[in-house]
Amino acid sequence: MNILVTGAKGFVGKNLVSQLHNIQWGKARNYPLSGMEIKVFEYDVDSDPAELDVYCRQADFVFNLAGVNRPKDPTEFMKGNFGFASTLLDTLKKYKNRCPVVISSSIQAEWDNPYGESKRAGENLLFEYGRETGAKVLVYRFPNLFGKWCRPNYNSAVATFCNNIANDLPIQVNDPSVVMHLVYIDDVVDELIAALCGREHREGNFCVVPTVHTITLGGIVDLLYAFKQMSQTLEVPDLSDAFTKKLYSTYLSYLPKEKVSYPLKMNVDNRGSFTEIIRTPDRGQFSVNISKPGITKGQHWHHTKNEKFVVVSGYGLIQLRKIGTEEVLNFEVSGDKMEVVEMLPGYTHNIINLSDTEDLITFMWCNECFDPNRPDTYAEEA
Repeated sequence: MNILVTGAKGFVGKNLVSQLHNIQWGKARNYPLSGMEIKVFEYDVDSDPAELDVYCRQADFVFNLAGVNRPKDPTEFMKGNFGFASTLLDTLKKYKNRCPVVISSSIQAEWDNPYGESKRAGENLLFEYGRETGAKVLVYRFPNLFGKWCRPNYNSAVATFCNNIANDLPIQVNDPSVVMHLVYIDDVVDELIAALCGREHREGNFCVVPTVHTITLGGIVDLLYAFKQMSQTLEVPDLSDAFTKKLYSTYLSYLPKEKVSYPLKMNVDNRGSFTEIIRTPDRGQFSVNISKPGITKGQHWHHTKNEKFVVVSGYGLIQLRKIGTEEVLNFEVSGDKMEVVEMLPGYTHNIINLSDTEDLITFMWCNECFDPNRPDTYAEEA
């Protein structure tokens, strides 16, 4: 299957092309196209116009994602959004190619402004093309889109806010109560590939991305500023919320190099170190513990607090003893055979580095973040 993508270097085009290549090269196997032989024709504003003839002659499916969003001269809207669509369709007709054609439009096509009028004209042109040729046509009226590779300070508030907040630049919010209807780029790409397979979602004459997120502008900004603080608080977002998960991934894609990594506080003494990695309000705390050769750590118990230990490097012994008894549970642990050992409530426990030369490195999860005012930790040897 030969797939032509115009506007291949734009926001939607770049994301779509990258996933089509993943399918083409066998890296993405979760689509109906997986295993098929496909070829992707990429066409953009800097392409040789002669290439369009070649692609239109050979294409089995066309995604027309080319368009103009914010030109210096408003007359460029019609040229970029209607004029190119006309050229594309004329070229397909030239070669009597009646393959399906998708066009990316906008909910602003309902508006009476130069951009909306140009989008509406492009829609009508495609509908007429479908009636004239019998070709299948699909018009997507996209709401506000967001995701990686979206150009900031252009036509996406989310991209601008992500970029500016990540880079410590100011943002302007005129009315935080404005309600936004947003579609994530991965959902857009999945829908476009579904359309390629004849499984598009429709509402009347138009095609739609079924997953739309609704949130106020102020709500977006609050989330982004919370994300910004997480390198200091060690918190992570509530990823059970689909929009938060997608916005966080988007925000991270705008981080400058100097913020891609950040230091952690290592609590170091002569026994080794203990370092918190992640703190969550409802899923506990994640840490790394390093014990020097021959060192015993722990020697305490908890009423309610519980932990999971996984030794990832070195060789050691974990011991647990139920309070008030003499019975000791011994677990030899090694990075060569990773396993979870539960630190049981009501059991005093320790971890001993049995090596004379190597550090013992243990990944630890605790069901609650440490609270110095209520540590629920009581010293006692195992």
